[in-house]
Amino acid sequence: MKVADGVAVLELPMKVMGFDTVIYPTVVWDDEDVVLIDAGLPDSLPHLSERMDEAGVPLSRVTRVVLTHQDMDHIGGLNGLLKAIGHPVEVIAHEAEAPYIQGDEPLLRMNSEAPAALMAALSEEQRGEMRQLMEAARSREGVNVDTVVHGGEVLPYCGGITMIHTPGHTPGHLCLYLNRTKVLVCGDELEVRDGALAGPRPGLSADDSLARRSIGELARYDADIAICYHGGVWRDDTNQRIQELAREGARQ
Repeated sequence: MKVADGVAVLELPMKVMGFDTVIYPTVVWDDEDVVLIDAGLPDSLPHLSERMDEAGVPLSRVTRVVLTHQDMDHIGGLNGLLKAIGHPVEVIAHEAEAPYIQGDEPLLRMNSEAPAALMAALSEEQRGEMRQLMEAARSREGVNVDTVVHGGEVLPYCGGITMIHTPGHTPGHLCLYLNRTKVLVCGDELEVRDGALAGPRPGLSADDSLARRSIGELARYDADIAICYHGGVWRDDTNQRIQELAREGARQ
């Protein structure tokens, strides 16, 4: 779905814990570059390729992949994606996320008590799905991060892409501001939930309080459109709503 000139959202189906849902990677392009933001799950590649074709930007044109953070629904499809593209692609992520993406460290969600606590609350069918996802996370082959960022950099592609460090969900979580189109790509920092633009879902961040406070970093930007990896596109008084969420996050 095209949301602005040279910006499209790729609607990919995802089944998690017995529920069918959708995730929303973003592709940004001009005549010289195609930048894909996040790579989906290991089984997302066929759908991602189809959606890119529909947007008029075939997978073979991708020159760079930016990863907002290390969670499997964002990096799980990276290995297959790079192999399918078939030519060198620059992989970009925050410095704090690089060791996990590269396989030097186990993914944070696989290195905590959270998976065990979550498994205990699931049905047998849901536990089976979660075991498969955890096994995929543990056995995944790391991918080299070619360029690390720290936040504040402006990548000189597609009219300029500002990297915004929003720690909390994970230590190196990134959001991206597309300077030319005033589109804010939010990763998991914001979510469209129950018909409203909302902050990070409670209980899913490494540090919930820090994740809420990080919304203040987004309030610095003049955004007409917000793209949330979970929930999709938000266009209704975007700046005002982000300012409200930032004030709420600062109080918590």
